[in-house]
Amino acid sequence: MKRNIIFTTITCIIIFLFSGIVFSQEEEEDNRPIRPPFETVTLIDNQTTVNLEKGAFLLEIQHRFSQIKEIADLFGIYGSANTRLGLGYGVTDKIQLGFGTTRDYMLQDLEWKYSILTQTRSGRIPVSLSYYGNTVLDARDSKYFGPEEDYKFIYRLSYLNQLIVSRNFGGWGSFMLAPTFVYYNAVKEGYNNANASIYFGGRIQVLGMNSIVFEYDQPLLMPDEEIYPNMALGIEVGTSTHAFRVFVSNYNAIVKNRSIAFNGNNPFDGDFQFGFNISIRF
Repeated sequence: MKRNIIFTTITCIIIFLFSGIVFSQEEEEDNRPIRPPFETVTLIDNQTTVNLEKGAFLLEIQHRFSQIKEIADLFGIYGSANTRLGLGYGVTDKIQLGFGTTRDYMLQDLEWKYSILTQTRSGRIPVSLSYYGNTVLDARDSKYFGPEEDYKFIYRLSYLNQLIVSRNFGGWGSFMLAPTFVYYNAVKEGYNNANASIYFGGRIQVLGMNSIVFEYDQPLLMPDEEIYPNMALGIEVGTSTHAFRVFVSNYNAIVKNRSIAFNGNNPFDGDFQFGFNISIRF
């Protein structure tokens, strides 16, 4: 009888311990970070909550054709274009640095991003949260910054700060919300030094690694000059190391500082242009 009790007790302990191990393993798996909600560190022009892995590099080519006007210029392809080349580096899995140069206004941007929270599979952390910031230098001739006697180097600089919140909805789609603040040390009369917007963007997976992507940026502090929301809609094709996006947008600026503060293209008048982005990880 005692042997049966001892055997039963030992069996129950073993089952309990084994169940605890299995349960803890399942719990650990559930609390792992989700798979990246977006293919790369940018969606169209806005940063995502995805960071480069430690030691990884990213080359970005962002291209905008001129406005879609008429077939004579092949709907903007023959017109003047704007291009940005950017290079990013993962300092750690949570910290990313980058540098870019843009054709229009000879913009040189230094950017950084920090991953604060990462959504978990269990839902214990329901969203991902990142901070993104940049400093942008306008490298054009000093004559573009007012009378020579009033010129100061700081007039060339602008700054952006942004909190990005994203959520992955089970793999079929991911969405982002980002309050954004932009400040220019000097602007033309009629525009604001301080600018703010609320951004919404998303990616809807439609076939394999192919997705529909969209962005909408609503200005909040309206200047005397009329500016308009930023809108973009396109298709993304992804691989393990590349992401390619082709889209239409109602703004030509690639660096967000300019598109938030100065976008004069009215989307309701059909002021759109084609663009594409290529992101290469290595």
